Amino acid sequence: MTTVAHDAPADAARWPDVVAVPRPSRPRDTVTAALVRRALRGLPLRVRLAGSGDLGLGGPVLQVHDPAAFHARIGTGGLVGFGESYMAGEWDAPDLVAALTVLAAHAADLIPAPLQRLRGLWAPRHPHEERNTPDGSRANISRHYDLSNDLFALFLDDTLSYSSAVFRGFPADWDLLAAAQHRKIDRLLDLADVGAGTRLLEIGTGWGELALRAAARGARVTSLTLSAEQRSLALERVRAAGLEDRVSVELCDYREATGQYDAVVSVEMIEAVGAEFWPVYFRTLDARLAPGGRVALQAITMPHARMLASRDTFTWIHKYVFPGGLIPSTEAIEHTARDHTALRLARRDAFGAHYAETLRLWRERFTERADEVAALGFDETFRRLWTFYLAYSEAGFRSGYLDVQQYLFTKENPAR
Repeated sequence: MTTVAHDAPADAARWPDVVAVPRPSRPRDTVTAALVRRALRGLPLRVRLAGSGDLGLGGPVLQVHDPAAFHARIGTGGLVGFGESYMAGEWDAPDLVAALTVLAAHAADLIPAPLQRLRGLWAPRHPHEERNTPDGSRANISRHYDLSNDLFALFLDDTLSYSSAVFRGFPADWDLLAAAQHRKIDRLLDLADVGAGTRLLEIGTGWGELALRAAARGARVTSLTLSAEQRSLALERVRAAGLEDRVSVELCDYREATGQYDAVVSVEMIEAVGAEFWPVYFRTLDARLAPGGRVALQAITMPHARMLASRDTFTWIHKYVFPGGLIPSTEAIEHTARDHTALRLARRDAFGAHYAETLRLWRERFTERADEVAALGFDETFRRLWTFYLAYSEAGFRSGYLDVQQYLFTKENPAR
């Protein structure tokens, strides 16, 4: 992978915590440097610390150009500081995904067990204003999905699908991505038994491809989104397809949905709900689904123990990419549905390797079109942020730290 050069200074007004390196502190920085060395020396990495030699057992290279700033950021911000250090150009990697994959595979061991147990004392906490209340959710969703439709169009395929595709084989090819996205959508629609006359509720519109594909089957679709930008483009696409009579796209929180539907589909939406509101989300699915109906979900998941350990921690992803988000575990999803609804799990299929390939294609496309991203007004620091986000996510799936599932839940007709 070609990494993004970092020559221009960051805009201090836009990126204050990237520009401002924490003040040196000998006790803090000495302890941090020791902890970093302890964490890295046993990993299959080659970490090159400028002026200090190499660490690690060998493998993908991670080059730390400014060790003092690198340690100061980690010492004050933990993994948030690690990401900000990359945004600031203080470290880099010739193969960023490979280096991050090693770190993701050893995530549970990077912090010593005694410090893990004291996580609540040192780890940053979620800002109260980013709780996923109805108002908080609107603000959180807008910060990511309302960045620019043109930005997303630069690295997504023509379907504008922003979730894992399902490929026939690997390695995946860009020219096959749109077909792989349709394969993913069709699998979900088949799970939900969507066909002519189906009353379908979609929670999380994206840019409308699933709604269009369902309507082409003859379904009547009500699709909900909190992103004004996404809704605008989705409506344009619905009109262009001549499907206004079958698709309604509403700027509406899932908690405000009304009516009864034969099927509910929601693709990678639960990650934005937040653990506090998972019961509400599943109760909404249950309430909106008619007896005998089917729910098809696609969800990113992580190991349950890691979810429990990190669920209250404010991360780099929260700060810069997905405020208010939390990736659930399969146990959390299934237990919440069981304990709070009449929905019953009928099927679950995992396909994490497909997400790794989807992210690789997006990342490569984003890198190839960096000049076009810049032309849209996104500066160099943003481009490094986005490169890190896509690589970080891909590494999560390549390491097995993350997975993605398609779920089928059913709701039985009441006994007569």
